[in-house]
Amino acid sequence: MRQLAAFAVLLFASVSASAVTPKPCEELKAEIAKKLEANNVKVYSLEIVDKDKEVEGKVVGSCGGGTKKIVYSKTSTPPQSPAPAPVQR
Repeated sequence: MRQLAAFAVLLFASVSASAVTPKPCEELKAEIAKKLEANNVKVYSLEIVDKDKEVEGKVVGSCGGGTKKIVYSKTSTPPQSPAPAPVQR
């Protein structure tokens, strides 16, 4: 009986893990950028591309339910931060 209960728990856990929704690409890209900057990496680019697209660089993540990949490459200039939105009055 214990084996049956243990099997049921493992089965439920594996089904629950596969039902987790995939992380949005921009969110994952931001997390990767944060980790790179925490490791003092200053000059790089992260690009979200289709999983089948051939690009130079290292694949550092997968997103969009496996339809996209995030590619890291070294650059000569630091990445651009998004410009703040203008204040409206």
